[in-house]
Amino acid sequence: MNIHAIYSDGTAEYRYPMEPDENSLVTISIRVYHQEDVDVFLMSKTDNLSQRMHLDRTRGEFDFYSCTVQLGEKEFRYYFELVVGLDHYYYDRVGLWRDYREHYEFSIMPGFSTPAWSKGAVMYQILVDRFYNGDPSNDVETNEYHYVGAPVEGVKDWSSLPANLDIGRFYGGDLEGVRQKLHYLRSLGVEVIYFNPLFVSPSNHKYDTSDYDYIDPHLTVIKNDGGECLDPSDYDNTHATKYKLRVTNKENLEASNKFFADFVNEAHQKGIRVIIDGVFNHCGSFNKWLNREKIYSKDEGYAPGAYESKDSPYNSFFKFYEDSWPDNKSYDGWWSHDTLPKLNYEDSPKLYEYILNIGKKWVSEPYNCDGWRLDVAADLGHSEEFNHKFWRDFRNAVKSANPNAIILAEHYGNPTAWLSGDQWDTVMNYDAFMEPLTYFLTGMEKHSDEFQPSALGDGDRFKNTMLHFMARLKTPSLLCAMNQLSNHDHSRFLTRTNHTVGRIATKGAQAAEDGVSIPVMKLAEMIQFTWPGAPTLYYGDEAGVCGFTDPDSRRTYPWGSANYDLIDYTRDIIMIHKQSHAIKEGSFRFLNCGQGFISYGRFTSNEQIIVLINSNGNEISVDVPVWMAGVPLNCQLERLILSNEVGYSIMPTDITVEGGNLHIALGPYSGIVYKRI
Repeated sequence: MNIHAIYSDGTAEYRYPMEPDENSLVTISIRVYHQEDVDVFLMSKTDNLSQRMHLDRTRGEFDFYSCTVQLGEKEFRYYFELVVGLDHYYYDRVGLWRDYREHYEFSIMPGFSTPAWSKGAVMYQILVDRFYNGDPSNDVETNEYHYVGAPVEGVKDWSSLPANLDIGRFYGGDLEGVRQKLHYLRSLGVEVIYFNPLFVSPSNHKYDTSDYDYIDPHLTVIKNDGGECLDPSDYDNTHATKYKLRVTNKENLEASNKFFADFVNEAHQKGIRVIIDGVFNHCGSFNKWLNREKIYSKDEGYAPGAYESKDSPYNSFFKFYEDSWPDNKSYDGWWSHDTLPKLNYEDSPKLYEYILNIGKKWVSEPYNCDGWRLDVAADLGHSEEFNHKFWRDFRNAVKSANPNAIILAEHYGNPTAWLSGDQWDTVMNYDAFMEPLTYFLTGMEKHSDEFQPSALGDGDRFKNTMLHFMARLKTPSLLCAMNQLSNHDHSRFLTRTNHTVGRIATKGAQAAEDGVSIPVMKLAEMIQFTWPGAPTLYYGDEAGVCGFTDPDSRRTYPWGSANYDLIDYTRDIIMIHKQSHAIKEGSFRFLNCGQGFISYGRFTSNEQIIVLINSNGNEISVDVPVWMAGVPLNCQLERLILSNEVGYSIMPTDITVEGGNLHIALGPYSGIVYKRI
């Protein structure tokens, strides 16, 4: 039996419909070599099913066996058994094996679908303060208020680097700046913006929310300005009258929300969707419900915070360990951080309902956001059981308001318990993208805290790791998983290419830039934009921004001094991605992997894409069995893009496939994307 011909997955070629409804019929298929003497069975342990499959169709070198299954309302798990004489083989999501492996079974959750627009969508992450300053009048001013032991600072030099203690330093980036650069994002090929938090917050990263009902006026527009900043020696925020007016005055807050609604509308008109960040596990100590800083006064119509008074209407929103009002410091903080009070959903139905309504509010008129990214989503609540209950209710609330909104969670580790179709749509893809790819191309851990020489260029390790972790995601989740090289929590990918272990506090900012490799960065983007999922650029990655892990990874976008060759390359590889249905929603298969080399195919019934990556510093010659990706035995492939040490080219050239194999020499640090003509 030709074991290399056998293939199935959860895409439309092998499962129809790809996202079946509850109590519906689904046709499942598997591919084997043409005229193979084999009996094929669809198997399901949970449903006690063993169903013989029939020869359904033949295409090229392959026969496709199919059968139809009646689904119910519960998850349907299955695998294939192939019998050749006395030999029995089992095919699952990782491949062909002699033994049955339950944890790699295929899975269908009837009724679970992810938004069509999200599959393969090109996303772009923006930390607004560091992207572009379009309106200096809303900038945070030096000494405007006091935050985490120091007065805040308005940074005047856009090109200056983040400080080691950076959360209270503001460069002035705002949504007006993003609005002015929408033409740039559109020209790049961006289809979705993912914003780091936008709600009222005292930090530049805004993961310590003060008010979930309003966008921070410092990011939008300040209609009613005035008041005074603090004296340099004054740490009492009750005297920060300018800050209080800016972020608690209802005229400012309503104007801010109006600005945001108009921004989303304009982005939509330009064909760009908007995902916002929801930080619902914890809030900030400045939050109006706690009001530790006494920012929210009754003069502006605010009720007393739970820190101030035991009789606060928000007392149940937090867990207090002592009865010591007023100014009760004994509240529960996330990971014991008193600036990040953990929200106490179990004891507060009012809070529970409030946040569900927030989930609905921002995906509805007039804001019409296209989904949520959920911060530390697995930490919410005080038990896993409660956590799952909350996210089920959150999904129902959001989808009832906007069925086309995506729910995308930050998660480290195994996400399968949340990806059964009733909670999250998908995740930020650390395990099945960022980490394995980083180790293969750079040997580095994603914070630049460790270098593993043995992982560098290990194509077989990359292949096995990717297959293992991809199998944890159902196909609807996999096709829209957020595939990033860098983000706000980790070092910049370009910095990892220099193999320097360290952080800004230990090595300094310059060490993050020394010896980086643009050719390796281009290989990473080539993989990113041809891999299953939603390729997501972290602002400035395409411009050559470097940086160790947070806060150094939050450098400003280098307008006027970007790496324009890298931007052009990114624009071209995005174009290739967007023009290919096989890349956005087709099948994936590794073809040949070795030391410093990987190859894989993305394919549908009528389109085949072949990707070749040589991360070695020397030329290699390889034979690639492209027939395994559905490429005819004898045909021509057209080169869509080539990247190497010298630069890159999108000039089309043809290469011949003979006997189903592609024989090619690849130069150092080179990658090629081919398409079957």
